[in-house]
Amino acid sequence: MLEKGRPPAEIKVLATAQRTLKRPSTVKAARGLSHFGEHSIGWFAAGLLGAAVDRKRRKDWLLAAAGVVGAHAASIAVKRVVRRPRPEHESVEVLVGTPSKLSFPSSHATSTTAAAVLYSGLTGRNLVPALVPPMLASRLVLGVHYPTDVLAGAALGGVVGGLLRRKIRKRGSRS
Repeated sequence: MLEKGRPPAEIKVLATAQRTLKRPSTVKAARGLSHFGEHSIGWFAAGLLGAAVDRKRRKDWLLAAAGVVGAHAASIAVKRVVRRPRPEHESVEVLVGTPSKLSFPSSHATSTTAAAVLYSGLTGRNLVPALVPPMLASRLVLGVHYPTDVLAGAALGGVVGGLLRRKIRKRGSRS
């Protein structure tokens, strides 16, 4: 159902973000991030690569990769309970296909944040500032999520990633 007339506040924020950020190069990059993050497959593959390269902590990398998929699954479960439809307004242009019509929370934001938190713990580098903002912005540029969708997804991914990171750290201290 296309909302007409004066857009609600969140649509205004989304439309403004899209107008401000939408350039051919940013749309191309956002679509690339969208494909990489779809069903958390790119982040899962990154975890498998970590397991292949860092043999000493292979089990930790595999646990982290599974955690990324688990965070994605948690976001899908929340989506099915909340059932918030994706943005649909004349001031927002949808620039990529989506596997469902459900919007809250952003699964891309969830799995990306979980991956950033978990892989930061394994690499010793804070990956959150480099990975999370571009993915969150990409969902707005593509017009497929409200701002609260990406913020909630990042929060969910941060919680899941943080809890699992603590477990991985405890495992490592016992080894």
